[in-house]
Amino acid sequence: MDFRIFTEPQQGASYDTLLRVAQAAEELDYDGFFRSDHYLRMGDGDGLPGPTDAWITLAGLARETRRIRLGTLMTAGTFRLPGVLAIQVAQVDAMSGGRVELGLGAGWFEKEHTAYGIPFPDRRIDRLEEQLAIVTGLWETAPGETFSFEGAHYRLTDSPALPKPVQSRIPLLIGGMGPKRTPALAARYADEFNLPFVSVEQTVEQIGRVRAAAEERGRAADDLVYSNALVACVGRDDAEVARRAAAIGREVDELKANGLAGTPAEVVERIARYREAGSSRIYFQILDLDDLDHLELIATQVRPQLG
Repeated sequence: MDFRIFTEPQQGASYDTLLRVAQAAEELDYDGFFRSDHYLRMGDGDGLPGPTDAWITLAGLARETRRIRLGTLMTAGTFRLPGVLAIQVAQVDAMSGGRVELGLGAGWFEKEHTAYGIPFPDRRIDRLEEQLAIVTGLWETAPGETFSFEGAHYRLTDSPALPKPVQSRIPLLIGGMGPKRTPALAARYADEFNLPFVSVEQTVEQIGRVRAAAEERGRAADDLVYSNALVACVGRDDAEVARRAAAIGREVDELKANGLAGTPAEVVERIARYREAGSSRIYFQILDLDDLDHLELIATQVRPQLG
């Protein structure tokens, strides 16, 4: 199992806080550091010191880390034009020496759009399909050739399709529980399919849909990586689990039912069930970004038991 750290900075985190977490994750040999792409806090609280931009953050981290993979779960398609996004991601890939991955979604949180004057269009899944075609098309265009695209939502004419990423292919992540179009888009474009905050049973069901869609397209289902993002609340004993749950405003029983909560042994057992369901990568959603001991506990007491 690959272990990655997943953060939600819109809940209240500065760049310096994210840097400390990313560097700690790298030192603890996690495979990746990922962040959400949101501009507004969800739930109670003031969200101080305020939001940070996902790709500006990742650009900074690209220069201040050495090994760890960097990416988004998920970049909101409503925030950036696809041609501009392709340039941004390729540049950060170069800044990192080829360590970037792009999670791209349709965008869903309408309130943050109205709060910051960002259009929130209809038919976002249609737009996402065109965005995926444009971003991948720009990157795959041979040097010296141009890229054009004409869709219902976007038009590009004779783009030089530059810059190119450092990686021969930037891994592209698609996720969600849509029963038809989401698996079809993953089968066509994704290197990884991510399941956010769902049960083992839902994981089995949706991975089955994606695998079937891949095979229908003539692609080997095992070409894709299947992953889960789940909130983490791990403690050496029940008291430490309760303390960490209280720190993020959650109940232990609810976290055990819906996330990765409990002692290391309990969490190992839970992750093993997701592995049996077909997942080979876990994104630990860390909500208390000041608790670096939490990352160390998972790295030293959970990961060694899962290989």
